[in-house]
Amino acid sequence: MNVQSRMHAFLRSSPLRYYFHLAKARLAGSPQSDESVILSQIVGQSPKTFLEFGFHPTEYNCIGLSEFRGLLVDGDATTVRLARSLLPKRIEVRQSFIDLNNIESLATHFPQLGVLSVDVDGNDYWFLQALLPVRPAVIVAEYNASFGLNPVTVPYDHAFDRTAKHDSGWYHGASITALTNLCKKYGYKLVAVSSAGGNAFFLPNGSELPELDPPQAYRENALRNRWSGTTAKDQWDRIKYMTFVDVP
Repeated sequence: MNVQSRMHAFLRSSPLRYYFHLAKARLAGSPQSDESVILSQIVGQSPKTFLEFGFHPTEYNCIGLSEFRGLLVDGDATTVRLARSLLPKRIEVRQSFIDLNNIESLATHFPQLGVLSVDVDGNDYWFLQALLPVRPAVIVAEYNASFGLNPVTVPYDHAFDRTAKHDSGWYHGASITALTNLCKKYGYKLVAVSSAGGNAFFLPNGSELPELDPPQAYRENALRNRWSGTTAKDQWDRIKYMTFVDVP
């Protein structure tokens, strides 16, 4: 396990994590990049609800949607406990290990869904595929920049753990090309990518924003590159022998 993976494992298990985020929240919460700015520009007249899978109490994509009711879901007990102590009552926080057997009940939590955000570092493609029939007004999905523009996702595994799958932690989720191809099948188009690389934004085809192609929109993950001292090509070269599902 590399230094980055050991750090993540420590922060997830250590009680210090609770107090770190508690202190951080006293200053201000934010998304990791410019996700909240992008969302504020594209939500338009969407229903004022959001569903977000995978989050930190002070860093989540929908944090700037102050007029929205929301449901945040994560499997980590410390994350959920902290969120419940910090977040307003309009946001429900639920501890759940999501799989394809229970995701439907979460998808119908709101009669109409404004924003769907998926960032679980594992089965992202498969969860998004299961949720697209709900027809959210806006989709935010994390793409794995380490996969480059290859149209691939990891195979579904109900107990997916990226640190167990590969010691780099880089083998998870789906590429921006795979996610774009999936969303196209359901009538959505790629309209934006976060400045630090990592999150892609999709709107229904009828929206006014111009459609982007993955080669045009793709950005490497700036944080991952900085922590690891590598590039996306370096990362792909290390994991390209793993098992992938092609998504044409």
